Parts: sequence; structure tokens; C-alpha cells
Amino acid sequence: MVTTGKTNTLTDNYLPIYLEALRIDSIVDFDLYIRIGDDLILYRASDLPFTEKTRATLLDNNVDRLYVPSSSQERYQTYIESNIGQILQDRSISEPTKAGIVYDSTKLLVKDVLANPTLSENVRRSKSMVESSVSYIIKGQEAFHNLLRVMSFDYYTYTHSVNVCTFSIAFARHLGITDEEKLNHLGTGALLHDVGKTKISDRILNKRSGLTLLEMELVKRHPQWGVELMRETDMIPEEAYFPIIQHHERFDGAGYPSSLRGNDIHEFGRIVGIADSFDALTTQRVYQPAVDTYPALKIMFKQVSSFDRKLLEKFAYLMGPGGAGR
Repeated sequence: MVTTGKTNTLTDNYLPIYLEALRIDSIVDFDLYIRIGDDLILYRASDLPFTEKTRATLLDNNVDRLYVPSSSQERYQTYIESNIGQILQDRSISEPTKAGIVYDSTKLLVKDVLANPTLSENVRRSKSMVESSVSYIIKGQEAFHNLLRVMSFDYYTYTHSVNVCTFSIAFARHLGITDEEKLNHLGTGALLHDVGKTKISDRILNKRSGLTLLEMELVKRHPQWGVELMRETDMIPEEAYFPIIQHHERFDGAGYPSSLRGNDIHEFGRIVGIADSFDALTTQRVYQPAVDTYPALKIMFKQVSSFDRKLLEKFAYLMGPGGAGR
């Protein structure tokens, strides 16, 4: 039965969450709302335990999503990050739902990171979430497929960061990198690769027309700014800096900030450079419409001198019919 509560118009002031994200017999410190038509109604107050009976009742009524007030988003995120390991190990939760929980919670985390990139706690949380993502993705190809299905196709720095991290980990695994510590270092750098953009105004980042020379010079400084921000925290391993500083370096030396060539670009820089370019092409941006997987790969192969050709071919296989597709 729905508990009595004030009816609210459904707005952006509420965060949709997966029912399965809530652990049985836990007492959450945020209110839970249920959608009835176009309204949200208080379903369970923060001081009441979430029981198996509660979940069963909701499932019997085909309810698989609940809503948390935006004012409680931080408390919900803390709850999820504390329980993500158990969620991923829970066999009663479907794999697509696990993927959705991982993706959504990582997006919320990156929003926090971009709001305060030098806060040590945010960097610690990033490393922990990457470890959870790695443990999920290395389970097999189907895990990557599930993440692809829930990915956002609208470009924001936070969704782009999560997408690039996901592509990079899956691609590295596809290349035969199985050491979890190494994958964690790669994933951390990939997740934080654009953190330097926090020093650039949204007016420039979201500009619909072409950038001026001065604006372009500012944009080209974001890899170095990202490194400087992370150096302030002194919390990420040295290998994790390569994706941050090198994701815009190009195999033919035409990239930035250091015009590195060929194998002077670290393997992590080459992997994340490909993932970054692919996601930029396949997501909707204010100044550029999204293209599908195959047109995007075709564009990248026309610019093949920019990338490690062998790696690009393997990435194309990963994203093709024999791999994942998008």
C-alpha cells in the first residue's frame, strides 16, 4: 500500500533509481517516492526499513523504479557507493539492471568530481568506483553489452567521462590486459581524463560556432590542467596520468599538448585517445550531431594516421558484429 504523503508534480527535482539498488532490511536515510500517473507520492519515509515484503509488493505492481528527491541525492549516492560491491554480487539482480546501477551511479560521482576535482574524497571515490566497474566489465562480453545499452548518447562532460572509461576498460580487456590493478589505473585515468575542462567556461565548451584561436588554445590546455589538478591531490597512481595528459596526442605527431609521435605515446594514452574520439563522434553535441558506430569508425579510419592502426583495427572489431556494436 502506498503510504500517505504529499503529491508532487513529476519534475527534474527527483532522481529515478532502480528498485534493485536498495538492499533488503536496510534503513535508508532518504525518502522514497513512487510515480502514480504524472505525480510522485511519498512511498516510504527515510526512517523505515526496506524489507523483502516491500520489494515484493512493488514488483507485484510492476514497479521497478523509485524516486529520490534531488536534495537527498548525496545521501543516496553514498548509500550506493557503500553497497555497490554487494549489488554486483547479488545473483537475484539482472545483469542489465546491474549495468544501469553502475552507469547511473558513476555519472553522479563524476558530477561531484567535476564540481570539486581536487577534493581528496572525490578522487578516492572515483578510484573505488572504477574498481567496481572493472570487476563488472571483466566478467565477460555481456557485461560490456549491457553497459552499452544504458549509455547516454547526449554529450555532457560527465557522461562522456563515464563512456570513455567504460570503452577504455573493455577495450583493454579485449587487447588481453587482464591485470586488475593495471585496468584500475587505466580506468581511473580514463574517468578523470577531462577533469581539466573544469577550468574552461561552459560558454566555450558548448559554443555552437567555431572556436577562435584564443579559445582553442584554452581548450588545448585542459590535459595539462587535468594533470595539475590531480597532482594537487597526490592520490592517483602514475600510470593513471597518461590518459589525462595524452588522450589528445596523435600517432602522427599532430596532437597536443606535446606533439608526441607513435610509441612515444603510452599505451594508455593511445587506448583512451581512441575511446575519446569514438565517443565524441557517437554522442549528440550542441555543435555536432551524433553518428552511428560504423560511420564513426569510417571517419576514424579516414584519419588513421592519427591513431595506432593496429589498435584502431582491434577497436573496430570490438565494436563490430563480432564484438559489441553500439
